Amino acid sequence: MLQLKNIDKYFADRKIFSAIDWHIRPTDRIGLCGENGAGKSTLLKLLAGLVESDGGTLQVAKGTTFGYLPQDGLVHRGQSLFIETQSALAELQQMERELRQLESVISDNPEAFELERYAEVQQLFEQRGGYQMESEVGRVLHGLGFSAEDFDKPCETFSGGWQMRIALAKLLLQRPNLLLLDEPTNHLDLPARDWLEDYLLNYPYAMVLVSHDRFFLDKVVTRIVEIWNGNLTAYPGNYSRYIQVRDERILALKAAKQQQDEEIARIEGFISRFRYQANKASQVQSRVKQLEKIERISLPPQRKKIAFTFPAPPKGGRLAISLNRASQHYGDLKVLQHVDVQVEQGERVALVGPNGAGKSTLIRLLAGVEAPVAGERVEGHNLLQAYFAQNQADELNSARDVYAEIMADSPIAMVPRLRNILGAFLFSGDDIEKSVKVLSGGERNRLALAKLLLRPANLLLLDEPTNHLDLQSKQILLDSLKKYQGTIVFVSHDRYFVDALATRVLEVGAGKVISYLGNYEDFLRAKQSLGDASHSINRVEQSIGNAPKDDPSIDKKDRIQAHSARKEQQRNEQKQQRALSMVESKIETKEEKLAKLEQQMAEPEIYQDQEQWRQISADHASLKEKLADLYLQWEQLQD
Repeated sequence: MLQLKNIDKYFADRKIFSAIDWHIRPTDRIGLCGENGAGKSTLLKLLAGLVESDGGTLQVAKGTTFGYLPQDGLVHRGQSLFIETQSALAELQQMERELRQLESVISDNPEAFELERYAEVQQLFEQRGGYQMESEVGRVLHGLGFSAEDFDKPCETFSGGWQMRIALAKLLLQRPNLLLLDEPTNHLDLPARDWLEDYLLNYPYAMVLVSHDRFFLDKVVTRIVEIWNGNLTAYPGNYSRYIQVRDERILALKAAKQQQDEEIARIEGFISRFRYQANKASQVQSRVKQLEKIERISLPPQRKKIAFTFPAPPKGGRLAISLNRASQHYGDLKVLQHVDVQVEQGERVALVGPNGAGKSTLIRLLAGVEAPVAGERVEGHNLLQAYFAQNQADELNSARDVYAEIMADSPIAMVPRLRNILGAFLFSGDDIEKSVKVLSGGERNRLALAKLLLRPANLLLLDEPTNHLDLQSKQILLDSLKKYQGTIVFVSHDRYFVDALATRVLEVGAGKVISYLGNYEDFLRAKQSLGDASHSINRVEQSIGNAPKDDPSIDKKDRIQAHSARKEQQRNEQKQQRALSMVESKIETKEEKLAKLEQQMAEPEIYQDQEQWRQISADHASLKEKLADLYLQWEQLQD
């Protein structure tokens, strides 16, 4: 449907693309990867026709429609949210107006010659989903996090992140046959990301997208195209497969380059040795031509990474921090109501929920940045905390350079290590003399994170620490946090980050906080499999909402029932997980025995002893039968 041939692109004297060839098929689902500044956004704009190439041709199949979502900069105003979003279906709206006009003509004059046109338009309107138009607009807006109360609000009342959601909703409703998305998950919370993943999985046309969300890429795309040094390299599969294959390819390239370098050195040695000997002139010229024909192998540069270790945390008590019957209100807005939260030492607790549910409020209460309007905050023994706010980078002093900014808050004992810490966060050489005000969003966040290292803490409270970090930086931060020996409470909209780090999930919403053991995947599974227990909890919570305020016994009884139901669900899941681990262990043992038997059976001398052969054959058959039973048990437990 779209083909690039020998495309060149330059910015000033900097080469972005050099003679690239690329073909996009009608059902491709492609993720663009590469370091910041490699040209991912430029390539999307080039595909969308927003920038022109400096050479080559771009061929587009007839009938191709494009839908492009930039990272930011879109503003909608002048209409309500619902009307603005519905305007994406302009063709259907025009058909609906024509139907109304035809109905009016026919009702005034039943003998008018408009019945055939009416039937034609009505059939086309129905085929294209016209009668479900409003419900589809509502479904997409709800999926992206808008509430029914938002539908009539003017678009200009929504902030930048919500403006991008409006643009995304309009694109999805238009259903172009080439969808170009530049960081579509940047402004989405986890529920909205989950919804978008499922929507794109069922999208029938081609898409090319850029994302720093590894889980999103793993789930949605089927091909990765890496941009490096002006060239494109395609890898089949999702992001995780790309990382594996790319590492294998680099190893192979290194081996090939070593052989090539040795061959070049040998040829150059011959040329140098016999350059001035007349009887070797033809051989020297032959080697010179051979050298010119060699296409030199170039290796991708070693990617710079954040590599650091958090200081060893001081020892604290069993309970790190707790909130008891805490509430927080902002005017008439009651964000949290009588919540109980206990965080024990060593836990890694993720706060999840839609935007505006109260996650940042909860983490500010835990940090002591805000005091609850009711209830209390209790610190554990010897608590030393470090708090990273969502807008932490805004707290940096723009008048300083990078080194002066980190030194301003540094204990004297840490000053000799400041350059090493900055180097670990990719600030090396002249970078440390950069003014804070010229740093990019990612650089500002890295500098703010670096300041966390200055003082040891046994409780880290992190509100969106991965904002503006690329995939590699996120991975190194994740690896460092997994090695951290203290307690972590964090908010993140990166599904992979939450899945890999969390040991417990707190769901924040409707003024309440509900605890789930495990990571985000376990949280989703628990919510899905609650079944009757979940319905029971919902009924209990409904009865709590409807209970008379002067009857505390009902409130206490219902909360106990809800708590018991959740605990029972958690116990069942733990029991199932133990059974699954036991079966997996047995399978591993049996498979090892089977491999040894098959190794014996491959030895020719074993056939000489008939009795031994019969015994080994019988053992082999018995093991395979037992393994089949274990595989069946494993499948049943997984289901």
